[in-house]
Amino acid sequence: MPSHYLLKTEPSEYSFANLQRDKITSWDGVHNPVALKNLAGMKPGDKLIIYETGDRKSAVGTASVVSVDNSDPKNPAVEIKAGKALAKPITLGEIKSKKLFADSPLVRIGRLSVVPLNEAQYKFLAGD
Repeated sequence: MPSHYLLKTEPSEYSFANLQRDKITSWDGVHNPVALKNLAGMKPGDKLIIYETGDRKSAVGTASVVSVDNSDPKNPAVEIKAGKALAKPITLGEIKSKKLFADSPLVRIGRLSVVPLNEAQYKFLAGD
């Protein structure tokens, strides 16, 4: 059964539109030890929500994990594949207003760039 994660990105660095254009990319630039642990825990087929920080502060699209290479634990190499844009971006304010996210690191640890999601949280964000 696939796991679910939210990946944060700064759109001025690499946006969801860039991922859609590239189709597949290596997800890197993660430095926080907890975020690195979450990244290293990913498996091919895991489902992802892409969240843009900066001015947007919104979940904007989906993606999935293609491959994971954990040979360097300080820099796991995770390839992801673009999914679809969300019908309507979901703002951080909307997320925070949902009881579903009360215990989520997305709300509790704002600077965490790789956040595990439970299935219900993923389905809410993905619109499934």
